[in-house]
Amino acid sequence: MEKQDNFQLNFSLKGYSSIQIGVYFLLAAFSIKKILEGFLIDGNPMSLLSTEIIEYLVLGIIFLTILFSTLTLFYKGRRKARKLEYKLWNSKTKKNFKLFSFSFTLIYLVLFYLTTHHFADYLTPTFLFLYGISLLFLKIKKSKNLFVLSGISLLLTMICVLIPNYWYSSIYILGVAHVIYGIIIKG
Repeated sequence: MEKQDNFQLNFSLKGYSSIQIGVYFLLAAFSIKKILEGFLIDGNPMSLLSTEIIEYLVLGIIFLTILFSTLTLFYKGRRKARKLEYKLWNSKTKKNFKLFSFSFTLIYLVLFYLTTHHFADYLTPTFLFLYGISLLFLKIKKSKNLFVLSGISLLLTMICVLIPNYWYSSIYILGVAHVIYGIIIKG
């Protein structure tokens, strides 16, 4: 028996998926901060590494955060589709997956470009800005609550531009916002 096409988006940023993505952001911010602090402290093994290696470690953490976030959305969507006996890859899901893939590939390529051209100071504001814009473009019409996450991300972008040392707190706040969003919007 062919499963029906449900015409709804199976990958959504609700409930546990948002909480899990928020935890990934928190872990990424903590890991990057520890790497940078270790780089600045004499006697720490990280202080023996070059700045290029540290930059690539940070890019690796960002890549893993995006990868794990993508896998979280996929597996939560697959579980939901199996539970409701829907097709996982319907027309809306395929369209949003293409937009999602393009969006996060663009974010990573821009961050990689900034790193390789020695603009590492602009990584966090650029990430927050592009992430906030991506949430606006990937938003579902029924889910107006994503405006809150997008607005927080764009507000944190402005704060990071004005106060460059605020990068850790900005990513931390975005992670906490995802966790709170997931708790409030369970579905």
